[in-house]
This record gives sequence, C-alpha cells and structure tokens, in this order.
Amino acid sequence: MDARAPEAPHGDALRDAAENLFQELQEHFQALIATLNLRMEEMESRLEDLQKNVNDLMVPAGIEDSIQGQMGHTH
Repeated sequence: MDARAPEAPHGDALRDAAENLFQELQEHFQALIATLNLRMEEMESRLEDLQKNVNDLMVPAGIEDSIQGQMGHTH
C-alpha cells in the first residue's frame, strides 16, 4: 500500500474528474430526453390538428361520401 500512496491523490483527482464528467453527461442526456419528449408531444398534437382539419375539409368536398361508397348521395 505504501508504494501506491503517492499516486493516490492523482487517482482521486482523475476519478473525481471522471465522475463529474459522467454526471454532466447524464444531466445533458436527461435534458435532451425531456426536450425530445416535449417535441414529440407537440408533433402529436399538430398531427391530430392536421387530421381534424383534413377531415373537416373532406366533408364539404364530398370526398367522405365517395370513400364510403355513397357517390350517388348528395348534400
């Protein structure tokens, strides 16, 4: 153990630096995940709005009737 004693401070400093770097990377990764989750939720909401708008436009255009096989039916 005496032979390793002089190197211990350098080893501790290296370990501390590695732990700090790992902690920082973990925090950045968690922030990235949170940002991605938020963006995915926003995208899901926009897609739902887009689907609603498309559905709303299909009805007056008569596309809904043709899709349902009721082309002879008029509004």
